[in-house]
Amino acid sequence: MLKAIAFDLWETLLTDTPELSRAQEALRLERMERALVARGFSAEAHRIEEAYRKLWRRCLELYWSVDRDVPCRRQIEHFLEALELDPATFDEEVLAELEHAYAMAAVEIPPKIVDGAAEVISTLKQRGFRVGLISNTGRTPGYALRDVLDNLGLGASIDVMLFSNEHGECKPSASIFEELRRGLDVAYDELMFVGDNLYVDVHGAQRLGMRGVHFVPPVRGTAVAPPFEHGLEIVADATISDLRELLTLV
Repeated sequence: MLKAIAFDLWETLLTDTPELSRAQEALRLERMERALVARGFSAEAHRIEEAYRKLWRRCLELYWSVDRDVPCRRQIEHFLEALELDPATFDEEVLAELEHAYAMAAVEIPPKIVDGAAEVISTLKQRGFRVGLISNTGRTPGYALRDVLDNLGLGASIDVMLFSNEHGECKPSASIFEELRRGLDVAYDELMFVGDNLYVDVHGAQRLGMRGVHFVPPVRGTAVAPPFEHGLEIVADATISDLRELLTLV
């Protein structure tokens, strides 16, 4: 019998439109440049943006492509390295300011709630289900995403939240699903996982004995995982295009 329902975050519960993504990026770049210039570091806007893109490629190469993740501060160190600056020469105040500028853009310019998400989570809680969440975080770390979810009115209804930059591994790694299961205090066969990515969400859940539901949003935003050639034939336990369909499934 199902006792808990857990969700992916991006493009399942929250979505960023292209306009929101561009605004968040502009805010990050502006504030990171300001933090450097205020300390006397010469960094033209085009160099800041180039380093910002190099940072993403570096993290993809070193971590995300092998289902690992790192704290947000490590991303800031890679950003400085891309500017040919030594992170060890920066004091804690500057590093903290850079990290805040980088991490908190989505708190100030929040994503949108996917249609039906708030209703579904609220109804599941009313029915007695425990509710969980796993997010592969990218540029916005767990501490910022908790603020985003609280500000949007979703946080209080989610019993367990896991974020890859804090856990150290990303979906579909078994360890992050195992931490979710322990936190929700259920067996794998009592847990359903819902997400928009067949491989990391559905396959990641199913191979541990959970039911995996594939959510195909009618409109997909910008927070989409890079494509990965897995060579698997993945068949979800159910496929839905409106989150409210989940209330019938369970």
